[in-house]
Amino acid sequence: MSIDETLVERLHRQAQGERWRVPPERFARALEASAGRAFAGRTPDARELERYLSSLHLEDIALACACASGDEPAWEHFVLVQRPLLYRAADSLDPGGGARDLADSLYADLFGLGDHAGEQSLFRYFHGRSSLTTWLRAVLAQRHVDRLRTHRRLEALPEEESSSALRAPSGAIEPERHRYVELLRRALTDAVAALPARDRLRVACYYAQELTLAQTGRMLGESEATSSRQLARTRAAIRTAIEHQLKAEGLSRVEVGECFASVSEDTGPLDLKLVIGEAAAHACAATPSRKKSVADRSG
Repeated sequence: MSIDETLVERLHRQAQGERWRVPPERFARALEASAGRAFAGRTPDARELERYLSSLHLEDIALACACASGDEPAWEHFVLVQRPLLYRAADSLDPGGGARDLADSLYADLFGLGDHAGEQSLFRYFHGRSSLTTWLRAVLAQRHVDRLRTHRRLEALPEEESSSALRAPSGAIEPERHRYVELLRRALTDAVAALPARDRLRVACYYAQELTLAQTGRMLGESEATSSRQLARTRAAIRTAIEHQLKAEGLSRVEVGECFASVSEDTGPLDLKLVIGEAAAHACAATPSRKKSVADRSG
């Protein structure tokens, strides 16, 4: 997606690109990548494109470009500002300090490896739609969820006679239940993934990580009351998005109600925390883990 040179120059000045010695051409590529992600599948008109680009966190994009290119002063500034915030976020995820190693491990992936470090750096998934701080918190939250999910898969099943053994279903299995569960799983995943990065992070903290409202608020730098209000708004948005998707799948209004009802009393194989965590952790545009198993969707 080509961006007018005059617009690039203006945004480059606004981002203080010269401060980090980011060439306008490098900055333009970052803007094009962001616009390409935002307008996937269509070409915006000039006014819409300018409005979108002007709404980005331009100074953060310039800093990310400089860090990805290995600029030493930019890295020093990044570490000085972001390390305390990352540690604070890690401690919110795991008050025992168990997530700090994840925060530290981010630096190697952010720096990148090889002769073309900028092409390998995790910064290439930052698109400026959220602040750099929020994006980093989302990346950290995703990796924490990945770790918990891995540990959960490795846990042995309980003995049949133990009190923690899995219970058999209490009632008859509904004929449409399996189909409804799968439809709802996909709709829920898509609805959470489509949320703004900050809302996804809030949902991941509260539902997937089971942080309290106060802890969630501290994680995002907002009050407990604000976290509560924003979560209520997000829940309503998710519900609306799910209903729209289920109707798009061909379900009638009555069937949509049955779909919700069939999993409300007994979620069965639909692990809501896991589904929410998987979608919410696609951070700011889900950033890949070290094995690059997930594509970015947030930046």
